[in-house]
Amino acid sequence: MKAWLRKYSLLLPLVVWLLVFLVLPYCFIFIQSFFETDSFGKTIPGVSIDSYQRAFSNSLYIGTIFRTLIYAVLVAFLCILLSLPLAYWIAFKVKRNKTLLYTLISLPLWVSYIIRAYAWKIILGKEGLLNTFLQWAHITDKPVEYFLYSTFSTIVCLVYILTPFVAIPIYTAFEQIPKSLIEAAKDLGAGSFTTFRKIIFPLALPGIISGGTFALVLTMGDFLSPLLLGGPNTLFISNIVQNLFGTSNDRPLGSAVGILILLLIFLILGIAARSEKKLSSLKSDSR
Repeated sequence: MKAWLRKYSLLLPLVVWLLVFLVLPYCFIFIQSFFETDSFGKTIPGVSIDSYQRAFSNSLYIGTIFRTLIYAVLVAFLCILLSLPLAYWIAFKVKRNKTLLYTLISLPLWVSYIIRAYAWKIILGKEGLLNTFLQWAHITDKPVEYFLYSTFSTIVCLVYILTPFVAIPIYTAFEQIPKSLIEAAKDLGAGSFTTFRKIIFPLALPGIISGGTFALVLTMGDFLSPLLLGGPNTLFISNIVQNLFGTSNDRPLGSAVGILILLLIFLILGIAARSEKKLSSLKSDSR
């Protein structure tokens, strides 16, 4: 018993932290989702599925969840598209200063999220850098209003913010590929594209899935980018949850919608974990 306690005593602070600040809040939200709200906006404890019925019967909530999921998939795809060539270049083409370049990838994470989001407002605004350049180059006669307060600006900001979360796992996956396999492919006459398609990309798929999952899940829970850069037609499900807890003061409904989002995220994480495990086993077999 003492040996068991010594072995797992170091995990105790982490377990307590997760229990107090993660598990218990989720349990409280789950319990609160079965409460009711009176006509004065006061939460009444009880056991009722009214909040879930309202969530499923109102197309706003379910529609926004799936629209947010589509945006999240798009953001994850764009992040992967940008991260693949960058990570490939650093992993296989750069001979020196790899650590410096790896640090530069994570450098934006050192800056506050709000500052980075407001920077895009400066770039995409009517009198921002992009519109100023387009008018100076005589590409446009007047500022392009669509650049800001639209789905476009929200997606651009999210891709910029989340790309490091995708590039780092992909780079790590590239670094773990045995160089002997690549050299053997070249000795057998395979070109760079064939080597990437048949060896590098399949072996790096677990890292690609991991990075894409990061971007997808973080986008599902983001509310600042749509709030700061999105227009009236750019509404993420997290913005609705924020309004339900704040402006509407309908905590049971907000909790019910939050639980639905949580279940969807758990489903996504489960599919991603299963895919990574399967691909990792195939990778081990190939070695």
